[in-house]
Amino acid sequence: MAESVKATVAILTFNGERYIKKILKAVRQQELDGGFEVLVIDSGSTDSTLEIVRSFPEVILHQIPNSEFGHGKTRNLAAQLATGEFVAFLTHDAIPHTRHWLSELLEPFSMPEIKAVMGKQVPRVGCFPLMRYEIDGMFRQFGPDFGTTIFYQGPFVKSQAVHDAISFYSDVNSAARRDFLLNVIPYRDVRYAEDQLFGKDLIDGGYRKAYAPRAIVEHSNDLSRSEYGRRIFDETVGLRQIGVELEPVSLIQLLKLTARGILGDSLRISRDRAYSWKRKLYWLAFNPPYQYTKWKSFRASTLVDINDPAAISAGSLEHHRKGIHHRAPEST
Repeated sequence: MAESVKATVAILTFNGERYIKKILKAVRQQELDGGFEVLVIDSGSTDSTLEIVRSFPEVILHQIPNSEFGHGKTRNLAAQLATGEFVAFLTHDAIPHTRHWLSELLEPFSMPEIKAVMGKQVPRVGCFPLMRYEIDGMFRQFGPDFGTTIFYQGPFVKSQAVHDAISFYSDVNSAARRDFLLNVIPYRDVRYAEDQLFGKDLIDGGYRKAYAPRAIVEHSNDLSRSEYGRRIFDETVGLRQIGVELEPVSLIQLLKLTARGILGDSLRISRDRAYSWKRKLYWLAFNPPYQYTKWKSFRASTLVDINDPAAISAGSLEHHRKGIHHRAPEST
């Protein structure tokens, strides 16, 4: 590879033809002092992803067999192949929102104690209300758009809920110091939630990370209602597998959570200026099934034996799709 640059933008792809051209065009337009390179690691795409990537001559393409992909280990591979001081990660469906996405994502590293940074996600136009409100609500809680929020372990962390909040991390749109990934805390190669585990390892190790709200990407999963349910199952089981304790949800709790969700989203939809009155009526009718699907899947994920691979595969979207690896946390 060429001489080192300030940053390496690493994009992990698998059959990502739908958005990869928009992503690479948006990355090409980034304005950053110190320069950057773009690295795509593809894990066996069979659609037009590779053809599209090769049409961008500045992009470094590294191919691995599908069988060698791992959420954690492939991101570690990106850090090994990178030459930048920082490695900025994007999934193959996360589109930078402005020319300043990368510079804003890297700005918190001006504080030497910051080891990793998470950017903001905004849902796509057309995203169904439940997911849209989840994404907006998740990132709103991390702080205002005019500031930068720093997360660290301190005496104020007096509950598991607070610990989980400050540990939250999504590598749909993130960056880390390359040396930190290579020599201090790498990603762990778990089945799911590798980013959440990385955030937890970082905080538990006494390090600091930041949230950069002006480093925005457009991202939300394009899922049917049944796929959304399977995604919820995957995300929740993944959290349990990395040690997050979740109480089993009873049938009564399922009904209460569903009713609360329907009521809350119905109010949001009725007041949402982004929807025409016809669209509001549509979603007031069809959002309740999404709520039921979400909480039914959440309940199943709290009851399943996390040491039973067959039971997990039965509810898993990743297993169902037989090879789609890259997801967003909407996990958030």
